Amino acid sequence: MIDRIIKREHDEIAAFDLYSPIIETYIQEVKFNQVTGAVPKSDYYFLGQADFRGRLKVHSIASHSRKGSPMWSFEPAGFLQMIYIDRGQFDKAHYKLNYSKREFLGEVRCIRFEVSPTPNARGRRFVGDIWVEDQDYTVVRISGIYTPAIDFSLKTFEDEYYLHFESWRTNVKSGLWLPSYVYSQELHRPTLFGNPSYKSSTHLWGYKLKQSSREEELNRVLVESANPIKDEATQHDRAPLEAQREWRHEAEHNVLDLLEQNGLLAPAGDVDKLLNTVVNNLEVTNNVDEQIDLRCRVLLTNSLEMFSIGNTLVLSRGLIDVVPNEETLAALIAHAMADAMLPKPNQDQYGFSDILRLSPTEVLKRLSFDEGKIESAQNNEKAMELLKKSPYASNLGNAGLFLKQLHSQAKELRQLISPLLSSRDKMPFAVTPLVPYLTRYVEVSAAQSDTNVAIASNP
Repeated sequence: MIDRIIKREHDEIAAFDLYSPIIETYIQEVKFNQVTGAVPKSDYYFLGQADFRGRLKVHSIASHSRKGSPMWSFEPAGFLQMIYIDRGQFDKAHYKLNYSKREFLGEVRCIRFEVSPTPNARGRRFVGDIWVEDQDYTVVRISGIYTPAIDFSLKTFEDEYYLHFESWRTNVKSGLWLPSYVYSQELHRPTLFGNPSYKSSTHLWGYKLKQSSREEELNRVLVESANPIKDEATQHDRAPLEAQREWRHEAEHNVLDLLEQNGLLAPAGDVDKLLNTVVNNLEVTNNVDEQIDLRCRVLLTNSLEMFSIGNTLVLSRGLIDVVPNEETLAALIAHAMADAMLPKPNQDQYGFSDILRLSPTEVLKRLSFDEGKIESAQNNEKAMELLKKSPYASNLGNAGLFLKQLHSQAKELRQLISPLLSSRDKMPFAVTPLVPYLTRYVEVSAAQSDTNVAIASNP
């Protein structure tokens, strides 16, 4: 069994090298309070594209990437390293595995092993536990630290500090588990130069970025509908106002397509439908013009952000996760709706597709959906008008408490509040461990599909 576990881990490591996922790390430096315990002191944020070629690297996507103080710094690639037990030498010569017990992680039955270096193993080695699923013997969870915890690097001529971490993998297809989440913290290890106590969460996604998602469409036929094709040959040219709307619609779709292609925007799904229900509640009670087709999409980052592009309201995953109730969500969506109703001539430029020919590392640095102070004040006024006529009018006090908490921690959590694409405020939250509910990947047969019929053509 040990030999199979080691072989599967080598296969997994080789599979990682085929991808260039998005990696996002949010760090909160903490201080200790006698009453409340560990509380945020400052924060750091990294968003980039992982590069597994040779030495691990993270190519920054976000424009702001403050790393620490003159005495110490966080290294984004160090958090990427936490997806491995040992990238180069996980074998019997360097490690011993001792059976611990069997347990379930979500729906997946696993075998837990204690891992430690062999007596003759030298250099940096992993010490901790691993969880191995019991069908293919793939490692799905890693928890521990690399030792020695402090090591002098001959490459950088600096001390490198290794940190406790817990890493999880997700079953994305049959026989393949890819890293999806890492939690790390150090709260009680003082050092000579005052390295910080901190908590961090790292998410990885967008594993298909290396593969062409557009070219594969040339090799399949999509049957959209059984309805006859409408002949538009007899239609007249667009009226000026209609043509302007069409151009802005084109700009909107160009931006959304770019964000989705680069793994930053989630494909339309069930979460969008829930958000659109709130939008519909606000529209109906305010008699919003039916020609304004407002809808929501989800930004995949954990930074807490909200902006509009055309008629699309974009809310980040992090924002949705920390909003405590529907009335607070409605207050935020009302502000985004007000923003979407204002004309934005500066967004019209995105109708030219050549402007958006950007690499993944350029997207967030080149796109901007800022609202100025005047526009922000107008949006606040319009949002209150929408909310007063809505079903949420009687519970807006809850939203006010949440926004008050935002401003109380704005100084300590600057990176969380610093926008990636907009200038709007975002909600603070405390970094806490996440325990994913693991499931096995299930192939969906053609008979189960109730949407488009895809017929693959043989080249």
